[in-house]
Amino acid sequence: MAEAGSFAERVKQQADIVRVVGEYVRLKKTGKDFSGLCPFHQEKTPSFTVSPIKQIFYCFGCGKGGDVFNFVMDLEKSTFPEAVRTVAEKCGIAIPRPRERSPEERQENQQRSALVEMHREAQAFFTKQISGTLEGKAARAYLEDRGLDNKAIDRFGIGYAPSDGDALLRVLKQKYPEKLLVESGLISRGDQGGRLFDRFRRRIMFPIANDSGKVVAFGGRALGDEMPKYMNSPETPIYSKSNVLYHMDRAKEALRRSDFAVLVEGYMDAIAVARAGISNVVASCGTSLAEPQIKFLSRFTKRVIINYDPDNAGQLAAERSVSLLLEQDFEVRVLALPPVGDKKADPDLFIREKGAEEYTKLLKESPPYVDYLIARARKMDLTTGEGKRRAVNFLLPYVQKIPNAILRSEWATRIAQQLHLDEPVLRAALSKAATQRHSELKIQPELVGRSAKPVERRLIRMLAEAEGFRRELAQRLQVAQLYHGLETEKVFAALIVASLADEPMQATEVAAHLEERDRRILFEILFEEASEPTWEEAVSCVEALQHRQAERELAEVQKSIEANPPIGEMRGLLEKKQDLMRRLAAAR
Repeated sequence: MAEAGSFAERVKQQADIVRVVGEYVRLKKTGKDFSGLCPFHQEKTPSFTVSPIKQIFYCFGCGKGGDVFNFVMDLEKSTFPEAVRTVAEKCGIAIPRPRERSPEERQENQQRSALVEMHREAQAFFTKQISGTLEGKAARAYLEDRGLDNKAIDRFGIGYAPSDGDALLRVLKQKYPEKLLVESGLISRGDQGGRLFDRFRRRIMFPIANDSGKVVAFGGRALGDEMPKYMNSPETPIYSKSNVLYHMDRAKEALRRSDFAVLVEGYMDAIAVARAGISNVVASCGTSLAEPQIKFLSRFTKRVIINYDPDNAGQLAAERSVSLLLEQDFEVRVLALPPVGDKKADPDLFIREKGAEEYTKLLKESPPYVDYLIARARKMDLTTGEGKRRAVNFLLPYVQKIPNAILRSEWATRIAQQLHLDEPVLRAALSKAATQRHSELKIQPELVGRSAKPVERRLIRMLAEAEGFRRELAQRLQVAQLYHGLETEKVFAALIVASLADEPMQATEVAAHLEERDRRILFEILFEEASEPTWEEAVSCVEALQHRQAERELAEVQKSIEANPPIGEMRGLLEKKQDLMRRLAAAR
């Protein structure tokens, strides 16, 4: 990267890699080299080595290695020019003066500097208002009611914009010209060149900083019933909402340590999560996540847990964010918080009511995006072929963004199991749609299929008509709970209850206790052409269900094993896996 004779080459020659790395890692001299705990992965025994002679580093644990620039680039998630500048500054190497700027460039630079300074002064004004005025005390009381004490208010620089229409204007206009005041987004002008007035009035103010910690915008939350509830700064020369993530300036180090980000919607959610001890949280400032924000986030991690509000807007925003993150090759999980009492819970409410420990627990258990989306699809009407088609088409755009054929196949398996579709046909259809980028999946009739597998249909027929042994069959099915989890579970349950009663079987009475979908399944089966049932056939069908149940249990056990649980739990899972495999082998 460093060309001969370049400034980068000179920095590399003069830099001391031990000095630079030592600012990030506690190094201990071991012979001619230095060693320490690797900053790129979690470890308890040092495997990270720095060679002052060769001016290189290497980790024998994770395999990371290179020169001083590689180290800074990997750790800071910076570009090569940024790494050169960082190393030069750390080693006291004079950085060449940049080329002479044009008058226009100098003016733009001066304007940006003035706008940054103006926002610094505005924040000082807002924080003074929240602590030193009657209106501000009311705002502070509101925040305290939301669980924020004085320490939290000061920590996050929260302030207050008074109801007076020109309180901030009076402070700023003494130093800045009108044109710059309007360009800052802090001051607005009336229609047709009217008078100037404060953009934010009677609002709690949240400062929005860029990644270097400089305040470049504000988010204002109405203290009363004013609309809109939240108001953000407009686009300015120093602020583009699609390029900034709230709390990123404070979250950077935590993101590097944990290698994942918690993505929430608003300021209060981010603050609540950060106060719960999860510093690696960022918010999209109440707007939809944008591609530049995702690329910015990718400098620090490629793993995200989305925890948006549970309302319809939040769910739609979560789905859109999943789609965008997948396009940028992120590993995505989605946390949908359970309600608190009769209230839908956003992160702020949940943490206040249930506590940080419970929130952290759910965060660790948050499912992969595929499971979240399938759960959303399952809420659709799946009783008809058309309903199942809509559910699959809801999932299809996410499948299309997965270039890996193996992952698409795994998707097909999960979708088929959860939506009760024919797996081979679905996998082929999804693969074709992903390859051809269809916007809609045309499901063939065989994909939706009949509502129950042949074994289930045959057993249902026996429970309804096999007077000689239906009671014994019902007992076997009930004791082993073989029908639990099947799409036909409710039909089986009703027939088993009727079969165990000492009364003649009446199909119409059984059907009366079923919902429309299950009632249709029952009558469809009863009208099928079928041979006379035998006990031997019944036993064979029961064994088939037992085999299927064991396969499901084995899949769940394997999933738990792959989650790498504690040793004691792992031992029990391995024993259970061996037992299930023996049962399946014996049944073959």
